[in-house]
Amino acid sequence: MSAGTLRIALVGNPNCGKTALFNQLTGGRQKVANYAGVTVERKEGRFTAPSGRVLQVLDLPGTYSFDAASPDEQITRDVLEGNYPGEAAPDLIICVADATNLRLHLRFVLEVKRLGRPVVLALNMMDAARHRGITIDVPQLQRRLGIPVVETIAVKRGGTRALVERVDGELPDAPPALPDDPASRASLHDEVRQLMAATVSMPRATAVVDDMLDRWVLHPVFGVLTLAVVMFLVFQAVYASGKPMSDLIGNGFAWLGQHTAAVLPAGPVHDLVVSGIFGGLGTVLGFLPVILVLFFFILMLEESGYLPRAAFLLDRLMVSVGLTGRSFIPLLSSFACAIPGIMGTRSITDPRDRLATILVAPLMTCSARLPVYALLIGAFIPARRVLGIFNLQGVVLFALYVAGIAGAMTVGWVIKRIRRDKSEHALLMELPSYRLPRARDVAIGLYERGAIFLKRLTGVILALTVLMWFISTFPAPPAGATGPAINYSFAGYVGRFLQHLFAPLGFNWQISLSLIPAFAARETAVATLATVYAVSGDAQGGGLAHALTSNFPLASALSLLVWFAFAPQCMSTLAVIRRETQSWRNVVISFSYMFAVAYAASFITYQVARLFS
Repeated sequence: MSAGTLRIALVGNPNCGKTALFNQLTGGRQKVANYAGVTVERKEGRFTAPSGRVLQVLDLPGTYSFDAASPDEQITRDVLEGNYPGEAAPDLIICVADATNLRLHLRFVLEVKRLGRPVVLALNMMDAARHRGITIDVPQLQRRLGIPVVETIAVKRGGTRALVERVDGELPDAPPALPDDPASRASLHDEVRQLMAATVSMPRATAVVDDMLDRWVLHPVFGVLTLAVVMFLVFQAVYASGKPMSDLIGNGFAWLGQHTAAVLPAGPVHDLVVSGIFGGLGTVLGFLPVILVLFFFILMLEESGYLPRAAFLLDRLMVSVGLTGRSFIPLLSSFACAIPGIMGTRSITDPRDRLATILVAPLMTCSARLPVYALLIGAFIPARRVLGIFNLQGVVLFALYVAGIAGAMTVGWVIKRIRRDKSEHALLMELPSYRLPRARDVAIGLYERGAIFLKRLTGVILALTVLMWFISTFPAPPAGATGPAINYSFAGYVGRFLQHLFAPLGFNWQISLSLIPAFAARETAVATLATVYAVSGDAQGGGLAHALTSNFPLASALSLLVWFAFAPQCMSTLAVIRRETQSWRNVVISFSYMFAVAYAASFITYQVARLFS
């Protein structure tokens, strides 16, 4: 570490605005990785203070207490205590607390203070506290705590100026370290009550607006209907707004491919660039807008404070099928990718509930499926209106997401019957105040998701696309061959072998072949089809969608959509299941049941669709 660099750890309860504060301080100068040896995410950033000093900021996982009940909480405690292997203790701890809910947050502040390390308390959301008539005697609170207390408003420009000025100076004196035992921990509640009585005046415990909205949002009937309508409209918007941008990118790559083909001389390099890079990789890149639109709405719902309420609302339903309300957030995260969803189950303390959530998380429709969905829906589902309002293609996309959710609920119910458990699984969680999503935080979240997609695109997907081009091109057909050249390639032989297994589902050899690289990355199924049809010449003059409609009946397309709704997860997800559960048995169970469900559902779909098509 260079001289003058100050290492700062941001800690606090969930929903305290810690991440917004982190984004305000570091902006785009962030990197996301995992702690060594575990799948707990770590976010690091840095910025230069007015004095020229470099401040390195670590955003630690949110936790309510050092009485660790999950890997996230244990990581936070170990890092702050300096006990995490390869991770030095921070020079300064910034404990972020929600000024509108200090009764809950102060207990954790007292725990952090007992570590005996330099601490600064950041009273965040001070604007919201004043708006609700909450008054905090900051000098008195600072005197009683014995640590610096700074007011912050993480969502406003300049809202962290006072905090930066404080940490840019001399480090505060470390408070005396105190023992951590059950007796001293029990006294924390009394300390919090005394602090609140002496320093905080609150006209009411909750905001008037929050109470008014919650009467509807948390209603057992209207709340569920509201959630269903919100999710339906989200998927309508995903297809309606994302598809035009995807078409624009796809047309752009088609134009580039045509002009490149005219410049490059005929030969393997020409075929690789035109059929492999532009035909395969460019097709997948075209679906980035659809993915970003979905993430935009998820981030908006998360930033607004709605998602924890959805978890609370669905708790009873999820308990009835063998899950818990705490499963909702990990399952919702799985709509982005099953990997962070499975990692998110660490907040579920009950082992049975956690395992059940891990096993059903891959059934949520991850963003990697979106390119396949968008391709097939755009090619086979007409863009007409339903009831004069809704887009039929958006309705089909919503139905596929519902199918994944229904499948997860069904599997959870089966697990509940197999592993009978009569214990109680009460859901205790904090409902944050409603707030307007901050454009900066949403933009950073979209940037991170887009970067992850592009990294996969230029990594594993590029490698698999080149591999698919190679096996689709070589070996050359023998002398006197009469069929298409691709029939004599490695891809042709492998695809026709697999077709024996998948023919009952209506899959031709090209589709059967695409399922192999899809196991590494779902998006690669689109790249494989684009490459195979480009090499064979079937995609010329109309693109991949035209090639599919020319070679693939509607019944087979519906069957393939259903297959990807339930198909076995990618190998990265299986690896995370192994790491999280420490069991190869659970990996085998997960892959096997999803393959069986996908095969059966696709078979039924194909056979029924044939009767009506």
